[in-house]
Amino acid sequence: MLPIHLFNTLSRKEEILKTIEPDHLKIYVCGPTVYDRPHLGNARSVVIYDLFFRLFKNIFPRVTYVRNITDVDDKINAAAKERGISIQELTKKNTDFFYADIDALNVLRPTFEPRATDHIPEMIAMIQTLIAKNHAYENRGHVLFDVESYKNYGALSNRHLDEMIAGSRVEIATYKKNPLDFVLWKPADEQDDPSSMFESPWGKGRPGWHIECSAMSKKYLGADFDIHGGGADLQFPHHENEIAQSCCANDHSHFARFWIHNGFLTVDGEKMSKSLKNFITVRDLLNQGISGIVIRYLLLSTHYRKPFDFNQKALDDAQKSIEKFYSVLPLFKKDGSVAQSTTQKLGLKNKIIEHLSEDLNISKAIAFLHEIAKEIKTKNDENLKIEFAETLDFLGLLDVNFSAQKSSITKIDEDSINSQIILRLQAKQEKNFQKADEIRKNLLAQGIILEDVIGGKTVWKFSA
Repeated sequence: MLPIHLFNTLSRKEEILKTIEPDHLKIYVCGPTVYDRPHLGNARSVVIYDLFFRLFKNIFPRVTYVRNITDVDDKINAAAKERGISIQELTKKNTDFFYADIDALNVLRPTFEPRATDHIPEMIAMIQTLIAKNHAYENRGHVLFDVESYKNYGALSNRHLDEMIAGSRVEIATYKKNPLDFVLWKPADEQDDPSSMFESPWGKGRPGWHIECSAMSKKYLGADFDIHGGGADLQFPHHENEIAQSCCANDHSHFARFWIHNGFLTVDGEKMSKSLKNFITVRDLLNQGISGIVIRYLLLSTHYRKPFDFNQKALDDAQKSIEKFYSVLPLFKKDGSVAQSTTQKLGLKNKIIEHLSEDLNISKAIAFLHEIAKEIKTKNDENLKIEFAETLDFLGLLDVNFSAQKSSITKIDEDSINSQIILRLQAKQEKNFQKADEIRKNLLAQGIILEDVIGGKTVWKFSA
């Protein structure tokens, strides 16, 4: 099995990935909080872990990929209240938007996609366990995790308790023993939408953000699994808190062995925000007529751990690269497939997998794609074209619906070709050779060559 090298945020070094269970990789990634449409930063994370998923599926016999949907959250409550709609209406609408937008980016569905609101009992059970083990306490309707009860708190973010600044992305409140203690359960507010409230041993309320991922990852992957991923902004406090509560709730647990974090996204060198009027959603670009394939390539064009800056030049370069790739692809049939290669494969996809196994070295992979595209343009080798298309498909960069004005792809209707062959045969039988020649020329203009073979039959093939 090809070794995979990954940078582990927890150890702060690159390591060879070894799964807990032989031949079965388990990965959990923090998914969307559905209070709004996905912006480019959200999309970058989704696309990066989709590529990881594709890589793992080609190496391990079995992969279980879990990406959650957070549909209960303070941001959701605030957004619903601001728009004057119910929580359910908001979360359903934005979940549908999420799927529509990432589908346009050729993102595969994960193995499981649990929703927070469907797993409240699991969260309550984990909170009760933490209280029973003296890692959590109740105060004024809140249940909080006691960070001082976990000696390794801060290991992921490389921080020590006495060095952490109270109030840095944490809520300071009088009901906390320590300003860094975080909420596991919060009481309902009288103004809250009733649908966001849940019964619990501590009264009506809702779970804290961090406990959601711990409860759902345990249900679908077990107390210990191989990889946990997410954006760099989640490293502290979200992922740090996940580790603390999960390790304390589950005896002898190390939770996730590997931690992967993708870099931030900026726009023209500045942080993306609505106040700066540079807040860009996936839908904004799609509505401008930019292909989802181009957006996907763009979001993958920088190494996943590095910051990515969205700007017009990067977008133009992505467009040019995709057009270059599509200009050397084979002709597609009506069903979107291509003819099968008649020679031994050259191993293009395997070479890409080798590059990606080096901590998802997308730069090497993209450089290799450009080399092959150049070679195809020189040699015009049909089998090489076919294998190149298969490689793009593996990377999620193949879309037969990509605009014909921006590529050389032509959809081929086999039934139409065969009917033209029959009409040509009839024309020849009627000695209407002019019509027979016109049919041949018309098909040749579409990249189809007709060959008359022994027995009076005619076969067709793609032109070189």
